[in-house]
Amino acid sequence: MTKLLFPRFCAALWLAGALLAASAPAGGRWGAQYFYDEDKSSLTINDLAFPSAQRGVAVGYISEQSKIRPTAVVTGDGGAHWSLVPVKETGLSVFFLNDSLGWMVTQKGIWQTEEAGHSWHKLPGAPKDLLRVYFLDEQNGFAAGLEKSVYETSDGGKTWTRVAAAAKPETTAKYTVYNVIEFVGQRTGMIAGFSQPPRKDEEFSPDWLDPQKAMTRPELPHLSISLDTHDGGKTWTSSTASMFGRITRARMLPNGTGLGLVDFSEAFVYPAEVFRFDLKTGKSDRVFREKNRAVTDIALLPGGSAILAAVEVPGRVRVASVPNKLKMLRSADLARWEEMDVDYRATARRAILAVVDARHMWVATDSGMILKLEP
Repeated sequence: MTKLLFPRFCAALWLAGALLAASAPAGGRWGAQYFYDEDKSSLTINDLAFPSAQRGVAVGYISEQSKIRPTAVVTGDGGAHWSLVPVKETGLSVFFLNDSLGWMVTQKGIWQTEEAGHSWHKLPGAPKDLLRVYFLDEQNGFAAGLEKSVYETSDGGKTWTRVAAAAKPETTAKYTVYNVIEFVGQRTGMIAGFSQPPRKDEEFSPDWLDPQKAMTRPELPHLSISLDTHDGGKTWTSSTASMFGRITRARMLPNGTGLGLVDFSEAFVYPAEVFRFDLKTGKSDRVFREKNRAVTDIALLPGGSAILAAVEVPGRVRVASVPNKLKMLRSADLARWEEMDVDYRATARRAILAVVDARHMWVATDSGMILKLEP
């Protein structure tokens, strides 16, 4: 990856929930709280959010033969009990402002809940082809997605207008995606994405169809894009840089230190790398990478300890479309990593962390399981 870009890119990737209550995770076993195990059907979880230690919401869909049933999975007692809530469109991501008020992004628009995911209503006139939303309060929010699209609202999502700065990078809209929105407080934040036109050889033989051939394709740099604001989104500054891999996650602490996750294509030797960075000094260094561990999410706790959610890569050829064993790792000093005990049934292509504090952590697999860190 581009070392110079990393601190700048992550400078505004602040996590509102990063103020955790302790400096090290409690317990050491990830036990299943929810497991969708029905004959002739499967549950795919796309995202997970816990706005508090009691209330949690996962969104995705149930596949039954040739039918798709969009659904949410909700809990109001910290995961002791979960219930399936039918929804009309498949949720791609969720964002919660508090215990009750949240938004679900679908391919066709934005849905809102005022009952912690138990019921949803669609926001009329919301943009389509979005990936993420982020609300600063009940009225002011932002949305980002495909084809170079970034929007803002000041009336709770009733109306949306385009953010002009998103169109400034000289990239083709068809191949430009904004997929990250993060703020700290009400003023400092960023919207980030990338532009990556397809390679000619990928058009004829995609990686999932021919994984052996994918291993021979060298990793090529793409254009990374970031929009930064320091006045709550009134003005934005855009910047671009060429880099290997895509920064998919970043977790910040109030002292300016943080972790960033970089994901690489299946052709790269390592599936992912985790970097530590310091905004005060501008320094960054790699703290984790293994050929057989594809990290998909990260959590950073005060005191310097961290949790990684990863998927095992059993062979030389990594096929992202095939689920494999879920692996959870922790470190007290970001130098020595310890693998944690995980329910043997947990497999995934991707795992998503939801962290309230050091004693309340969950991870969801895209294969229908939600696990909690047990004492």
